[in-house]
Amino acid sequence: MDITLSSCFVIVNDPDSALAFYRDTLGLELRNDVAREGFRWITVGAKSQPAVSIVLTNYIQGSPADLDTVAGLVAKGGLYGPHFAADDLDAVFAAVRDAGGEVVQEPTSQPWGVRDAAFRDRSGNLVRVNQA
Repeated sequence: MDITLSSCFVIVNDPDSALAFYRDTLGLELRNDVAREGFRWITVGAKSQPAVSIVLTNYIQGSPADLDTVAGLVAKGGLYGPHFAADDLDAVFAAVRDAGGEVVQEPTSQPWGVRDAAFRDRSGNLVRVNQA
């Protein structure tokens, strides 16, 4: 059996701000943007990985209490976001920093052998990038 990642979802507070961050700052391409009843599903991805998509959405399925709980977790940075690999970690880090991104960890060589950096997207999700 062979299984591959097709898409993942990232909960965001403000779809327009999220699109600006993931497309304009990180350089992902916009693949789709669907709006319905106040919610949006924005699909982005790396040109080098056409079969893998990240869906940025402000839609949360569940009861009103669930909506409040998840919104609170996103606002506090309690949810993990995507982990990326880049051929030039320093360039990605500089782009995020220069765009006013919230730096959590500058590029660092980790004891487990990877060099990575961490920051929060505009909704508070923790995003990590490692050197490919």
